[in-house]
Amino acid sequence: MKSLLKSLILLVGLSIITKASAQVQYAEDKVKWSSRIEQKDDYATVIIEASIIPNWEIGPLVLPKGSTNLPTILQLVKSKDYELVGPMTESKPHSEYDEILEETLVYHVGKAVFKQKIKVLNKKDFVLKYKYEFQACEINSSCLPPYASSGTVKVKGNPNADEASVETIGSDPDTSTTASVAPTTNDDQKNGSADKKTTQKNSGDKKKEKKSLFGVFVGAFLSGFLALIMPCVFPMIPMTVSFFTKRSKTRAQGIKNAFIYGGSIIAIHVLFGVIVVATRASSLLNEMSTNVWFNLFFFAMLFVFGLSFLGAFEIQLPAKWVNSADAKADKGGIVGIFFMALVLSLASFSCTGPILGSLLVGISTSGGDSALIMGMFAFGLALALPFMLFAIFPSWLNSMPNSGGWLNVVKVFLGFLEIAFAFKFLSTADTTMQWHLLEREVFISIWIAVFGTLALYLLGKIRLPHDSPVEKLSVGRTMMATLTIAFTMYLIPGLWGAPLKLVNAFLPPDFYAESPKGVGGGGNSQSTISAHIEDGMHEGPQGIPAFKDYDKALAYAQKVNKPLFVDFTGWGCVNCRRMEQSVWGEPGIIEKLRNDVVIVSLYVDERTELPKKEQKTIKLNGRDFSMVTIGNKWTAKQIEEYKTSSQPYYVLQTPDGKDIPVGSADYQNHGSPEVFKKWLDSGLKKFKK
Repeated sequence: MKSLLKSLILLVGLSIITKASAQVQYAEDKVKWSSRIEQKDDYATVIIEASIIPNWEIGPLVLPKGSTNLPTILQLVKSKDYELVGPMTESKPHSEYDEILEETLVYHVGKAVFKQKIKVLNKKDFVLKYKYEFQACEINSSCLPPYASSGTVKVKGNPNADEASVETIGSDPDTSTTASVAPTTNDDQKNGSADKKTTQKNSGDKKKEKKSLFGVFVGAFLSGFLALIMPCVFPMIPMTVSFFTKRSKTRAQGIKNAFIYGGSIIAIHVLFGVIVVATRASSLLNEMSTNVWFNLFFFAMLFVFGLSFLGAFEIQLPAKWVNSADAKADKGGIVGIFFMALVLSLASFSCTGPILGSLLVGISTSGGDSALIMGMFAFGLALALPFMLFAIFPSWLNSMPNSGGWLNVVKVFLGFLEIAFAFKFLSTADTTMQWHLLEREVFISIWIAVFGTLALYLLGKIRLPHDSPVEKLSVGRTMMATLTIAFTMYLIPGLWGAPLKLVNAFLPPDFYAESPKGVGGGGNSQSTISAHIEDGMHEGPQGIPAFKDYDKALAYAQKVNKPLFVDFTGWGCVNCRRMEQSVWGEPGIIEKLRNDVVIVSLYVDERTELPKKEQKTIKLNGRDFSMVTIGNKWTAKQIEEYKTSSQPYYVLQTPDGKDIPVGSADYQNHGSPEVFKKWLDSGLKKFKK
């Protein structure tokens, strides 16, 4: 009996120890990386696989714009032994729309497969090194701190390699290069399927892909229609159709020539799309869509396009191009008709270029090569369709509105839209770098100014360089002015914390603001906030003042004799944002967080480096841990003190830094407002005692 009792005690003790040690989770335990080579002749394919344990996920190489998740970073170390051939591919990630965050979440589950083709430049065998960084998140639960490491794979030498070419490729072997990312092939999707469940998800993704291609077609077709009613294009419709019908000996020949003309317009735009894909320009845009400098470039480009539409200047291609195409258009026949279409495309570039450029940026940064070619086809089809239809039904020409000042109004209207959407790219760069130059209120104010000015223009109160005097407003112009005024008025409450769900995808996140609840919103007037702001505080989620430095927060908690609310979080933590948006702001919770506790948010993925004297390598649960950034510091604190590394993770402490014995709160166990409120009330009650 005694031996049985001892055995039970031993088993219980072992289970407690196992449970305690299991609380500390590491990203490297959730994802196992491996690599291999498939080699043929002069070329080889580097295949890197990430095997993800069930119920966990990692981000893809490229995330949708505005995503709060962190991407996986995969880099091949530069070497004179090889050169990249084409873009890197990855297996098709899973995607789903999150109603709380109001964004599409994209991530890999099961197994992620990354492929990069290389040309082998060394006759001898060599070792290729790659680096990777990722964040592992439990699906619908918490995330672990980002983890970075490296791996190697052996590559066989190429007997046909040219020694001279090896020397010219030489570079610093310690420098890494990120292989460009391209859309995934069907083979990659098959390789990336870890199980039946993942396969089912991939089939669902294919359906979404078809829908997205249809969406690209519709959006590009509408863009082409907008280009069609530009002053540079619209007057050409009756002139060109009349030219074909009068020059042709029969009506059938006139229709045939018009169809050749329209088909040439489509072919020119599709050919342009193919060139963009072949030169990898689309993959480059896709890869760099989250890059700060590319976003600044997109902002400048769209802003300049907008100014050109307003009449500040005209963007034109070199006259030599237009004259050369025009000379060949006089030859007649199919070749002559093709060059007539090319003349239209080149001569109308000042009007169609900004629209086409915006379309290319939008598709390239959110879609793939197939989407880009589909978009170019739809854009060309919209331009070509009227020429073909009016050739078949020439009597319709009589019902066309006459060219006039309304064409310039359409052009100016689009110019204002270009300028408004340009600030989305500037906002992405600003948020990424944490410059805080274009916070939510500033962004909304700019949009209010842009659309308010547009409303005044439509009402005839403002005239731009190419406008005619407005004697009376048409019904269409009056309705557009009314809608623009209504939209401007809809934006105004956003300054006071309104969610603005119609345009929320374009705005900076609500916590990236001077006052996250708006100017004076929700009891957080600027004067009220200022009274609570101390050195080291910032505007946290839901407009609640919070610290980012633990020591400063603890000192302030001692000063005001309030408990410390320790929030282990991350910039790329999706579930942290869910908690902040769906729980923190609830009645009965937000008042306590604002008035009864001192909040300190410790971002475990903060990349700001620690001072050199604080950078060191420590032992963490028997493992070497490099403490280089502020995020590393908070990660180490969480693991050392709480034996866990997942976020969000909340702890209540007394002003002297001791934990209040109510346990912790996180997303998995306290994802509902009711449970979180009960935990918070329990902690505050024990603190008062």
